[in-house]
Amino acid sequence: MRLVTFEHEGRRRAGAFINDDTRVVDLAAAHEQRHGIYAPELADILALIEGGDDALDKAAEAVKSVPEAALLPRSAVKLRAPIQPPPQMRDCSCFELHLRQCYAAAREMRAKAKGVELLADTGPSEAEQRILDLFSKQPIYYKANRFSVIGTGETVIWPAYSRMMDFELEYGVYIKKAAKDVPVEKARDYIFGYTIYNDFSARDAQAAEMIGQLGPAKGKDFDTGNAMGPCIVTADEMPNPYDLTMIARVNGEEWGRGNSGTMHWKFEDLIAFISRSETLYPGEFLGSGTIGNGCGLEAQRFLKPGDEVELEVEGIGVLRNRIVKEA
Repeated sequence: MRLVTFEHEGRRRAGAFINDDTRVVDLAAAHEQRHGIYAPELADILALIEGGDDALDKAAEAVKSVPEAALLPRSAVKLRAPIQPPPQMRDCSCFELHLRQCYAAAREMRAKAKGVELLADTGPSEAEQRILDLFSKQPIYYKANRFSVIGTGETVIWPAYSRMMDFELEYGVYIKKAAKDVPVEKARDYIFGYTIYNDFSARDAQAAEMIGQLGPAKGKDFDTGNAMGPCIVTADEMPNPYDLTMIARVNGEEWGRGNSGTMHWKFEDLIAFISRSETLYPGEFLGSGTIGNGCGLEAQRFLKPGDEVELEVEGIGVLRNRIVKEA
């Protein structure tokens, strides 16, 4: 299924895309009209996940035999993030090419700022190499601000303290059931589904605060900075999440693309690592981190107020957001 959260006539509901994502099934309404019983677990995507396989089966039945009265055109609803806010969200670093290209771009930008021409890149600094060495040994992640999550079509507000805004082309998973000390070989059973994630980033703020070695803060955590959607593709409909074309466009122009198969750490690796002596709960979100060529920093191109960013991931859809400066 392709599950969504939507608003219609002032109410937030759980739904599912059908007919090439042109129509939305109101899951709770479909079930109630079919069976005469209200199912609260079908009115909210987080409640649906927490409801386990029984709730998922009810949702599938609602989609399969939906009454016409429970159908809405996509154009008549406002989509929200699939879970807004999620119970917890962590963003991980899974693509080595992204790290290496960001470091190279930053070195060149620092040299230009000093009026120095780099005839040849000398490679990672000692500090950068330490991070790359750690990356090769274990997953790296930070906990993001779950309250800044927004959906496709929603506006991203440029933070007042930043002059250098960027996007990040990512995708991620929602946890299906409580997970603790999960072995890698069983970790896929804990994946509920997949969505697209745009981790908007204030690069100037991020560069300053990373010196403190505590991870990103104001470089990532600002209202509306975490865009997710347009839907959750359930795990049963994503047989191979590690061969997906991923594309980033700004104002219709392609800025970067890659393939999810270049992940160094798979989602199963992340679940196994993060769940060591720590419980992950249904609905928690794990981001992949940025794919190589998946942000402006790598190409030294940055966003301008009014730009529209589209992230497309094969099999999931398109996440679209415009970034604006408030007066």
